[in-house]
Amino acid sequence: MDLAFSATLLRKYQVSYYRCPRCGLLQTEEPYWLDEAYSDAIAISDTGLVQRNISIAARLAALLYFELDAKGAYLDVAGGYGMMTRLMRDIGFDFHWSDKYCQNLFARGFEADKATAPFNALTAFEVVEHVHDPLVFITEAMKNYGSRTLIFSTQLYEGIPPAADWWYYAFDTGQHISFYQPQTMLCIAEQLRLKFYSAHGIHMLTDQPVNQRRFNLLTGRLAYPIALFVKYRMPSRTLPDHYALINPDHKINKAGE
Repeated sequence: MDLAFSATLLRKYQVSYYRCPRCGLLQTEEPYWLDEAYSDAIAISDTGLVQRNISIAARLAALLYFELDAKGAYLDVAGGYGMMTRLMRDIGFDFHWSDKYCQNLFARGFEADKATAPFNALTAFEVVEHVHDPLVFITEAMKNYGSRTLIFSTQLYEGIPPAADWWYYAFDTGQHISFYQPQTMLCIAEQLRLKFYSAHGIHMLTDQPVNQRRFNLLTGRLAYPIALFVKYRMPSRTLPDHYALINPDHKINKAGE
């Protein structure tokens, strides 16, 4: 790893950033400040959290329905407060939640240990920029939950490291510690014997065949009307989940009553 630059994190720690000349991975030195950075799991300055979850849920719904399996089981690893899991269940997908470091607020009752592995795919949105060893993180997640498909998001960069005013560095929070190029993901895919697909900030590592043109379409601007179609076609789990949580023995009819 070659020294790329230094920056001030959390307004007090001088931190070195290193870049791999082969794969383009850019990351901090060993992140000794993380306990302080994660005094709150979600940064107080993250005002776009809800909007991003809604946007990603639309693209994910389109992708799962037309490219993977609408009836499959899915797990959101490092799922935060459970917002993504709840949004996907509201649309109709069998989603579950897992996170070692955050309290499940919105998807209680649908934790990973209440589902039956293996899962058709794992999702990890806005996660890999927070891990210092992405290969270990991805390998362990796939092994632990029995899936060879990971759908995730992160901002990729091209060429030399971006200038210091790149918003994604998030120097003030100290939580973003790894940054990737497309070549980085291709190297990870090669080591895991997977394929890498990417479009519009949504990425996939998988051993399944994927149509790249359809991937582009389903994650782009048309994802929003497509997601409305998917929501119309799939029975929402909102009311069934309600009944299941208050009375596990309750049976509902097709009208959700």
